[in-house]
Amino acid sequence: MASTAGTAGWFRGRVKAVPSGDSLVIVAGNKTEIPPEKTITLSSLIAPKLARRGGIDEPFAWESREFLRKLCIGKEVTFRVEYTVPSIGREFGSVFLGRETNIAILVVAAGWAKVRDQGQQKGEASPVLAELLRIEEQAKQQGLGRWNREPGASEASIRNLPPSAIGDSGNFDAMGLLASKKGSPMEVIVEQVRDGSTLRVYLLPSFQFVQVFVAGIQAPSMGRRAAPEVVIETEISSDEPNGDSSTEPRAPLTSAQRLAASSASATDVAPDPFGREAKHFTEIRVLNREVRIVLEGVDKFSNLIGSVYYSDGESAKDLALELVEIGLAKYVEWSASLMEEDAKRRLKNAELQAKKNRLRMWTNYVPPASNSKAIHDQNFTGKVIEVVSGDCVVVADDSLPFGDPSAERRVNLSSIRCPKMGNPRRDEKPAPYAREAKEFLRNRLIGRQVQVSMEYSRKVSMADGPAATAVPSDSRVMDFGSVFLVNAKDGDGTAPAAGSQQTGANIAELLVARGFANVIRHRDFEERSNYYDALLAAESRAVAGKKGMHSAKDPPVVHITDLLTASAKKARDFLPFLQRNRRMTAVVEYVLSGHRFKLYIPKETCSVAFSFSGVRCPGRDEQYSDEAIALMRRKIMQRDVEIEVETVDRTGTFLGTLWEARTNVALTLLEAGLAKLQTSFGTDRIPDAHLLLQAEQSAKVKKLKIWEKYVEGEEVSNGSSVERRQKEELKVVVTEVLGGGQFYVQSVADQKAASIQKQLASLNLQEAPVLGAFNPKKGDIVLAQFSADNSWNRAMIVNAPRGVVESSNDKFEVFYIDFGNQEAVTFSQLRPIDPSVSSAPGLAQLCGLAFLKVPTLEEDYGQEAAFRLSEHLLSGPKEFKAIIEERDASGGKVKGQGTGTIFMVTLVDPEADVSINATMLQDGLARLEKRRRWESKDRQLAMDDLEKFQTEARDKRLGMWEYGDIESDDDESAPPLRKRESTLADDISVVGVPGVSGADIVAVPDSKSAI
Repeated sequence: MASTAGTAGWFRGRVKAVPSGDSLVIVAGNKTEIPPEKTITLSSLIAPKLARRGGIDEPFAWESREFLRKLCIGKEVTFRVEYTVPSIGREFGSVFLGRETNIAILVVAAGWAKVRDQGQQKGEASPVLAELLRIEEQAKQQGLGRWNREPGASEASIRNLPPSAIGDSGNFDAMGLLASKKGSPMEVIVEQVRDGSTLRVYLLPSFQFVQVFVAGIQAPSMGRRAAPEVVIETEISSDEPNGDSSTEPRAPLTSAQRLAASSASATDVAPDPFGREAKHFTEIRVLNREVRIVLEGVDKFSNLIGSVYYSDGESAKDLALELVEIGLAKYVEWSASLMEEDAKRRLKNAELQAKKNRLRMWTNYVPPASNSKAIHDQNFTGKVIEVVSGDCVVVADDSLPFGDPSAERRVNLSSIRCPKMGNPRRDEKPAPYAREAKEFLRNRLIGRQVQVSMEYSRKVSMADGPAATAVPSDSRVMDFGSVFLVNAKDGDGTAPAAGSQQTGANIAELLVARGFANVIRHRDFEERSNYYDALLAAESRAVAGKKGMHSAKDPPVVHITDLLTASAKKARDFLPFLQRNRRMTAVVEYVLSGHRFKLYIPKETCSVAFSFSGVRCPGRDEQYSDEAIALMRRKIMQRDVEIEVETVDRTGTFLGTLWEARTNVALTLLEAGLAKLQTSFGTDRIPDAHLLLQAEQSAKVKKLKIWEKYVEGEEVSNGSSVERRQKEELKVVVTEVLGGGQFYVQSVADQKAASIQKQLASLNLQEAPVLGAFNPKKGDIVLAQFSADNSWNRAMIVNAPRGVVESSNDKFEVFYIDFGNQEAVTFSQLRPIDPSVSSAPGLAQLCGLAFLKVPTLEEDYGQEAAFRLSEHLLSGPKEFKAIIEERDASGGKVKGQGTGTIFMVTLVDPEADVSINATMLQDGLARLEKRRRWESKDRQLAMDDLEKFQTEARDKRLGMWEYGDIESDDDESAPPLRKRESTLADDISVVGVPGVSGADIVAVPDSKSAI
């Protein structure tokens, strides 16, 4: 206690509690965590006593206590101890409000206490006893307070206490109170603080005496004591529910009782760290004060659970929030679950901040490991050019120049998660509402100006699936931030979040509010959005309104045909549907190259590959290719456009014209010097051809980009793929011949072949594999022993028995990836392969004869064609020159031998004057492909050269022409049927031998395997 200056024995403090009408509990005013305190009884006064267990109030006891409580609670006072009575352990003294107003005189003057009789003073009395007696006489004469002489006044002042107020809580209807008062504030007076988060209160005006747990928090325990703690003398003091205990005066302890007490003290449990501090914090704010409790629930012992608000001047303070903020209580879910979401969120955030600052009970707190890291002071503005998914966008930074690789920044929206879009390549379909979330963002953001506030980054694993293992090389860092739509239109959103420095609508909040995203429940110390509270509030509204994914309705189902992953034939089948509509609306889903795009056509619910008709940009990895792609991303990426389809090429790409905002987009490329107009097909079929020619001419004159070296009247090659260029040539050996004019080759220049053969020769493969230890499955790469020469070669399992291998004679169908042939072998002819040997790709490349239609084995003249092709290609160890005319990526599996690009080649025998292509035409065992409506000059010239060989065979009635011309305009049609004779050629297949460049022709009766 602090002594009053200049006056010995006087102290200054603050009134913490008022147990009765003549006593106060005063704490020191210093700033220690738990300051000292004293209980002072006013000298020479006696106030009426409040009811104890099983008893009743003395007349005017409650009014007397309330007078002194309202007069003094929480106020600064000056006091001194004048005498003590050791037998009852009390200290008596004078207490002043400030330094001049004697509280004892005020109490006596109001008639709420009487002065002790002279015979009871025993020589110890108040220094102002005479003044007290005089004032008491005045109060009696005026009938004030307890001296009220009105009939029945004394009886009326005695409270009619319910059973819970005098120790019997059995009849208290807690559930009934909850039903009538839940969520409504109730006025109470706090009579006791058990610990920082547990109070015992009087409910006014009924005087029900109940225990209240502060909702959402738990303060450190005060431990257990064998004997009751006497700090404040109250009418009820108990650790049982609702105070079921008695404070009747006890007689001195006997020796046996002292022994029992000493043994019980051995089982005392000390208070938890900061338990006393939490209790003191609560006492100094609410003890003996009127507070409001918002009832949230009750427990099975009829204890109330509620939020406690106390007055601090003109504002109301939340006791739970204050305890958590300074680290004297923790958040607990069991009672917080009864509260509203906003209140829960405030408590959680306060606890997190206390943990970060390591306040009090969190002093030794060690945060869990986190893979997130805060990003500070990274704000930028830009234009949204792509919506990757519902929670990820790509923004072009305004501060960086166009064409800068780092200008496009991928931003993942902080603290939210939208349904996944899936992966078509893995046959993963979009999750419910994934398309709706992405479309919601596309309609609002594409091409719009936004402000971005980067908030944190997180290291995530690239591994996919539960069995995947994450290693450092399989992870990447993702950046997260909040995106605000500048100049939001009506319907785009509401006002900025509270406390936000940004202007515009928070995109993440819009998504959550419409039920297209969930808010991530972060762990402690995980970085999160700066607007996390607003996101949670939006989610609560979406759940309450049953929006989006929170709705009980099934999500809309959209079936989209993806023609990019389908065969070219399926794309051709769609052509009439796209042509009949003339102009139609589409959405640019992706920019594949400067002139080729992936489009979604809503009317036909399909996705297609689309390319400008007659306009070509530099190819991938060529100069200005990236710049052309960047321009198209900024111009049309994910925009609504109009298209007109003219035709489809052999790879399944549709050709036509594309308009954005009524502007032909090809003009933009040509004007920028990033594309060339192809006029070899003629310009009559190209819409706006005159405008395109003018745009190209303008770029030539200005010498922009690909025209920077342009000289009038001279075509200058600058590496563009649209230029006519030298065709790629390979020296190859043929290893296997199939039907339909297809065959496998190995490149002579590829040094991997010798290296792989050397590795295989060094392996010791004598011992057969053990059953059960080696179980090859379909698609596995193994070593297989070729039946023709017993050599060991790399092979892929294309067909295997079901279940585990039971016998060494079990059959497996294998494909030799370095040679292209296929056969059935037994389990004993298989061996596991070392990853160092299997990792290299197969050496066999599938090829076809360019410009030709060769009958398949099932068609007429197919067997003869295969036989003749084998004679030309496998008759000896011969090298051929393969000129690659086209690469066909639309081919599928060929009897299990795998997929991949097929090289369409002109195969030339260096020893002959003509190509194998021409020879097959000359023998009447192949025919030219149908002429296309629009062909390049190169293709036209090549087919013109070959046509004379076909004409010669037709004139001589050779091969398929023996019965006359083929009456069909469809290049997919087979030659006309003929009456077949049974020959050996009808029942053979040609098998190439791996390990050699050429092989003998082996007749295999009734074989259905590929040639």
